[in-house]
Amino acid sequence: MKIVIDDKIPFIRGAFEPFAEVVYCRGSEINSSVVSDADALVIRTRTKCNSSLLKGSNVRIIASATIGYDHIDTQWCEANNIKWVNAPGCNSGSVMQYITSSLFFLASRHSLDLRSLTIGVVGVGNVGSKVVAAARAIGMNVLQNDPPRARREKNNTFIPLDDLLHHSDIVTLHVPYTLDGHDRTHYLINSNNIYDLKPGSYLFNSSRGEVVDNTSLLKALKKGHLSGTVLDVWEGEPDADRELVTMADLSTPHIAGYSVDGKANGTVKAVHEVSALLGLPLNEWKPSMLPEPENPEINLTPFTGYHSSVELAGMAVTATYPISRDNNDFKKDPGRFESLRDNYWKRREFGSYTAIVNDEECSTILASLGFKIKNN
Repeated sequence: MKIVIDDKIPFIRGAFEPFAEVVYCRGSEINSSVVSDADALVIRTRTKCNSSLLKGSNVRIIASATIGYDHIDTQWCEANNIKWVNAPGCNSGSVMQYITSSLFFLASRHSLDLRSLTIGVVGVGNVGSKVVAAARAIGMNVLQNDPPRARREKNNTFIPLDDLLHHSDIVTLHVPYTLDGHDRTHYLINSNNIYDLKPGSYLFNSSRGEVVDNTSLLKALKKGHLSGTVLDVWEGEPDADRELVTMADLSTPHIAGYSVDGKANGTVKAVHEVSALLGLPLNEWKPSMLPEPENPEINLTPFTGYHSSVELAGMAVTATYPISRDNNDFKKDPGRFESLRDNYWKRREFGSYTAIVNDEECSTILASLGFKIKNN
């Protein structure tokens, strides 16, 4: 039995070795000769799984330790009896942390009162639902757009995209990438509708680069129609438009979901799925230990009385994830896109931190975001 694994998937080394021959490769270097006699692949988005890679191989299952699966030719795999699985929701907490930190970054940079703003969440699945909850915890007004859920649920929760664009101060995208069909998301934001966004608003994209026409976005920024943008994903990754990288308030190299917790969740899902299909005794496997934060306690009590409850909460959020760090690293050298991803620092999510705070409203906000709370 042979299993080929992307060598950047964390915590997985040693899991399969007692039961199979295991080969580790860079994701972009997993090729047809490597997989020809493999029974399983464990990959990330950098490995394109299609007939060119898989035709004539022994592969029975592809497990992507990611929420996305547009790098897998699912129709071809299904037609050729190759099971494929992804890990929906594995990094939803990580992306929520990214968006929340971005909101507080913008609030500080542009003197915004988040509680006076409306955020429009496009795509309200595993990730979008957590972003909605976080925004509400902060006290923002929330609009939601999700056509598939709207059709299924038939309620007033969701509004058309045009209405959301017109009425949102911030629009954040959390949709899968699809090229066709009724809910096509390729260039969901494009030259025809980008000026439907409220003048002076902000656009966030942490879904897939091609969900937004980057050329049209750059023009809208230059014309001053948009006040700014937060981009974690780019057309043509790992290449990114250098001018857009510079102009964005926050530019990061597709790492919104790269928390330690999110990566571990994706790895666990992949190991369990491969084990189930190959009959290996790893259905309860999990990483032995995740690295602890350097400073797991955040003491906010010295600042009580000097800041609002929301500002206090923002201080705690930023302490867990100083997003300017990722922004500065990427803007300094966009050519390091892959290197920054491959060597990403050990970011832990909110649940790994305890906030020491005496402000009741701040405690409520942080608890809703997932922090542990300790009253001093």
